[in-house]
Amino acid sequence: MYIMIAGPYTSGSKNREKWKQNHKKMNKVAYEVHLKGHIPVIGVNVALPIIETVGFDKFEELMMPISLAMAHKCDAVLRIGGASIGADQEVEIFKGKGLPVYYNIDQISLEKV
Repeated sequence: MYIMIAGPYTSGSKNREKWKQNHKKMNKVAYEVHLKGHIPVIGVNVALPIIETVGFDKFEELMMPISLAMAHKCDAVLRIGGASIGADQEVEIFKGKGLPVYYNIDQISLEKV
């Protein structure tokens, strides 16, 4: 399954070091999803290289639209971390489609590869 990792990235903070820490947490969890035999997807990982290329002034234009578009392509979501409007929006897409929403890595089954 393609499993989106939904968690805080900016969470309303202007502290870019905190953003990096949040991003790292999502990527660590993505590795755990990979170890379970699934394909991890993080919207930030798709949007951020584009934003870094075209300029940070395009952040609002690109980050959530790309992340939400990725959510529509995945089979399930793993919601991690604390408060995040964007992550909650991603989760709502899965709930609306009746797709699995996980809140703990242990809820995700091990897939044979």
